[in-house]
Amino acid sequence: MQLGVFTFNTEYTIAIDRLAVAAEERGFESLWVPEHSHIPVPVDGSDTIMGPGNTPLPREYRHMSDPFVSLAAAASVTKKIRLGTCICLINEHHPITLAKVISTLDVISHGRVVFGVGAGWNVGEMNDHGVQFDDRWPQLVDRVNAIKTMWTQEKPSFRGKFIDFAPFWLYPKPIQRPHPPITFGTLDTPFGRAQVAKHADGWLPLTFDIDTTRASIADVKKRMSAIGRDPDALDVSLFFLEDKEQDRATLERAVETGAGRAILRLVTADESTVLRQLDRYAALVQAVR
Repeated sequence: MQLGVFTFNTEYTIAIDRLAVAAEERGFESLWVPEHSHIPVPVDGSDTIMGPGNTPLPREYRHMSDPFVSLAAAASVTKKIRLGTCICLINEHHPITLAKVISTLDVISHGRVVFGVGAGWNVGEMNDHGVQFDDRWPQLVDRVNAIKTMWTQEKPSFRGKFIDFAPFWLYPKPIQRPHPPITFGTLDTPFGRAQVAKHADGWLPLTFDIDTTRASIADVKKRMSAIGRDPDALDVSLFFLEDKEQDRATLERAVETGAGRAILRLVTADESTVLRQLDRYAALVQAVR
């Protein structure tokens, strides 16, 4: 199992270029950043914002930096570490623009991009981008298919329910072939697992209970086999988003799931605090391989 690290990538924590260098020097396989273009103020004008599960959102959700500018900065100062979105809210972008942004990032990073996408949960945020909640998953699938078409065809054209364009040229094409891996971030539900099985190269399950996640991975692979997709090709990244530091025993159990990667959340704090945590996690890199 490889270890990656996740940062909320705010303006008041360690700068992304410095974190990227520090993570690569310590042997981490990947660096991941999230996305929210904005967080709407609640209708009552309060400062308490409720997230999934009706729990208050931490301050970080209002302060995320742009993921693509950030990963470009990280790419410019590193050589090996993979660069992932965890996750890109694909429905908040025009697919032609997004296809070019991600392929450009893949070129300047020499083929290190992992394109993690999700449909989103914040109704107000997606509405501000012209997407309705009930359409979010059909929109995502349409956009993923359109972007893959743009990445893999010389003169791409596409006609879907939401996306429609006549042939054109779009460059650069990504370095990775046939394209950067497209990883779905979903809730661990039957519906979410079905979307991964049908459409994704990888899965980013939120991992709160390892035994549950192990069973869910097996379910996704069974679904893939049933529709003629190769289950062994699925790249699973266990995403430890919980606000706690994971220990060696947890990661040793994570290895038993068969996942290829664990992504560990870093504290949103000053640089020295983050680097100390990074050092503690670095001591586990060899332990889980």
